[in-house]
Amino acid sequence: MGKFIVSLSPHAHGKDTVERNMYGVMIALVPALLVSFLFFGIGSLVVCASSVAACVFFEWAISKYVMGRTPTITDGSAMLTGLLLSFNLPSNLPVWIILIGALVAIGIGKMTFGGLGCNPFNPALVGRCFLLISFPAQMTSWPEIGQHLAYADATTGATPLSIMKRVINGDTTASLDQLPDAFNMLLGNVEGGAGTIGEISALALLIGLAYMLWKRIITWHIPVSIIGTVFVFCGLLYLGNDQKFANPLIEIFSGGLMLGAIFMATDYVTSPMTHKGQIIYGIAIGLLTVVIRNWGSYPEGMSFAILIMNAFTPLINMYVKPKRFGEVAQ
Repeated sequence: MGKFIVSLSPHAHGKDTVERNMYGVMIALVPALLVSFLFFGIGSLVVCASSVAACVFFEWAISKYVMGRTPTITDGSAMLTGLLLSFNLPSNLPVWIILIGALVAIGIGKMTFGGLGCNPFNPALVGRCFLLISFPAQMTSWPEIGQHLAYADATTGATPLSIMKRVINGDTTASLDQLPDAFNMLLGNVEGGAGTIGEISALALLIGLAYMLWKRIITWHIPVSIIGTVFVFCGLLYLGNDQKFANPLIEIFSGGLMLGAIFMATDYVTSPMTHKGQIIYGIAIGLLTVVIRNWGSYPEGMSFAILIMNAFTPLINMYVKPKRFGEVAQ
């Protein structure tokens, strides 16, 4: 008779699987995906399809021919990485640049560390930040909404974040009066450059958040702590100088803050394990985002803030630990 090995208690069995959670997040992204098709048309379709296909292909090829193991592309993680990467790209980005981003996201951000569950940084954000540094002009060229048949030749404009940045830097040609109101930004009805294809409608992203909370794919701790921190600190800046700093609601609904807080920062592998650790992690991301947006070189700081805190996740897990099962409080 073979050995019967019993692990330490407690023993519990749940319905969660990698596939269930990955496809659950993709379902939550559907409202934002549909809105991106509505506002950007063929450009959104090209970027999304190219990114997803490239990520799936690179994971399959690297797994089979470089790492010599059975590909696991059916678990949905490569597709989700591709979708999230596309959500962080402008709708007029050339396909060849998308392919480079996908290769970096999968090859460097994920497979270099051993694949799913081993990567210290969010792969989609690794790809996005690499492209932002390598191709700053293409990555900050924002097509205006409503150009459904335009792709490479789409007309571009200034985003709300770029307007806010110019005001902070003292550009007299920019004014906070040029910003859309919070309600229109919630819906995605903005003039000028609309930003990346996934950040266009905060309402669509909030619908996705509600779905993931309902299905218990994520908890509220990271999204709420990020959004709450940004609201508080931007509110203090706004109260101090409302001619220089924007309304905190506009700050929350602009750029990739909602996308990052709901779908990027909550990545299981790269975020803390405990609820207390997640709140610390979220507060730090929110604070870093406000600092980078207002005093950094880039108008947007969400991606950099998440990657910085990804690096601190092991440290948070080390010092913020759950109570051991059966431990008696001293």
